Amino acid sequence: MKRYDCDVLVVGSGAGGLASAVAAAHRRLKVLVVEKEPVFGGTTARSGGWMWIPGNAPAKRAGVIDSAEKARTYLQGETGKYFDAPRIDAFLEAGPKAVDFFEQNTALKFDLGPTFADYHPDAPGGMPGGRSIVAQPFDGRELGKEISRLRPPLWEITLLGMMIGSGKELLHFFNVTRSPISMFYVAKLLAKFVRDKVFHGRPMRLVNGNALVARLVKSCFDMNVPIWTSSPVSGLITDDHGRVLGAKVDAPDGQYEVYAAKGVVLAAGGFPQDPVRRKELMPHAPTGHEHVSPAPPGNTGDGLRLGEKVGAQVVTDLPHPAAWVPISRPRRPDGTLGTFPHFVDRSKPGVIAITRSGRRFVNEANSYHDFCQAMVKRCEEEGGELAAWFIADHKAFRKYGLGYAKPAPVPFQKQIDNGYLIRGKTLRDLADQLGADADQLERTVEEFNKHARKGEDPEFNKGSTSYNRSLGDPNVKPNPCVQPIEKSPYYAVRLYVGDLGTFAGLKTNENAQVLNGDGRPIAGLYAAGNDAASIMGGNYPGGGITLGPAITFGYIAARHMSGANS
Repeated sequence: MKRYDCDVLVVGSGAGGLASAVAAAHRRLKVLVVEKEPVFGGTTARSGGWMWIPGNAPAKRAGVIDSAEKARTYLQGETGKYFDAPRIDAFLEAGPKAVDFFEQNTALKFDLGPTFADYHPDAPGGMPGGRSIVAQPFDGRELGKEISRLRPPLWEITLLGMMIGSGKELLHFFNVTRSPISMFYVAKLLAKFVRDKVFHGRPMRLVNGNALVARLVKSCFDMNVPIWTSSPVSGLITDDHGRVLGAKVDAPDGQYEVYAAKGVVLAAGGFPQDPVRRKELMPHAPTGHEHVSPAPPGNTGDGLRLGEKVGAQVVTDLPHPAAWVPISRPRRPDGTLGTFPHFVDRSKPGVIAITRSGRRFVNEANSYHDFCQAMVKRCEEEGGELAAWFIADHKAFRKYGLGYAKPAPVPFQKQIDNGYLIRGKTLRDLADQLGADADQLERTVEEFNKHARKGEDPEFNKGSTSYNRSLGDPNVKPNPCVQPIEKSPYYAVRLYVGDLGTFAGLKTNENAQVLNGDGRPIAGLYAAGNDAASIMGGNYPGGGITLGPAITFGYIAARHMSGANS
């Protein structure tokens, strides 16, 4: 077995791991990143890439007035009895410093989502915008040949493989048939996409999570940090006192004992693809296989198991072990089922969600985490299958799309033929195809329409918060999230409970050190990203509450390993 010596070993190549690697290398520590899969980027590369960090520099430059005290109040309300004061205070203190560090010393640059509201903006300490940031678009050509090792984005949220940025860019795509400006904007992006496919075989304009990973990876390579792919860790190396000295790594050129003088950072992406732990912690998945996740197949809980083998404590008592999101299953060209996370269409006017009873169960424009909780609760109350559907009429469907079925002018017959999109000439016809209560669906839509014509939704108050409205249609008045459902034919897409990352994880302290069963730090062992238990107490306060803490605690881990205070 070969030996490799470094200061810091990072296990995993998502945002948390890469952030710790870059921050440690900047402090002149010798760093190695190992990744079990043949590509780097983890779940981050497939994600929207948003980071929730109150007090961030882009917000300050935009004149947003916020404070750590206000954010702390918000998080106290969001986390309840799971409020972890030391870690939350560390996050609020270090988050803005981490943003400053990356902007000033690395290739990572940020844009602000000025109207990207907290998910409960009317709660004490909540904000209508200013806490969520995203990596600026990145030219993949700057990675050179290493672009081939960058995990591609989730296919289902691209347009034939072309990445679409959030916010204004997405709005242009929705308006492409109604605005000459939007048509010109989209045409330019399509031309660049075609050019890149011809000359490079893949899109080179990277946005969202792909841009975040690419910028962090570029920073790693600029600082001479190697990233070994196809290199799983089989175990941690400890001394007689339980200190973690390094890890055993199965690299393509053989087995290594990697010794890390300052520490090992576990950042392997949590357990969204581990059916054993899903069965243990997710009540809606009694066999572990009912749950659907868009996470990469390699996110099987390796980091948690590595920690447990050296006495680490795993937090399993959070009210929700993962960040829930409704998922639909479009069929891919090879016949397998894909995963489409529903972020935007839920908020659009003319879209509602029902169970088999034919009844609505939630404000569809609330956060995806809240949506899934309501979905599970209603299905349990009704005693039936855990299943729900988004419903839209022809007007809403062709204007906004529904899940993977894109809006006009993109054709959609293929989605009907393969069973992803269900179409009915009438609501009763649609209900019959869904196996839903047809009489009740007609009554539900009739009651909804009676109020929707006035822009109202007294049953669930869709469109009542700044977060609701931020993803609606600003051209629909007076409520950007509500309009009648009355133009046939009608469409439906089936929903499943999925996740955007796991919350349960290794117990850590304010320095990102992993704790043992007695609550004491395991010397030499750190965790970041979804391998660490979430500081959000099983709740989802705002867009980017996984990636924001991931890069912050990656930064904190590097700071602690280097012996620095800031």
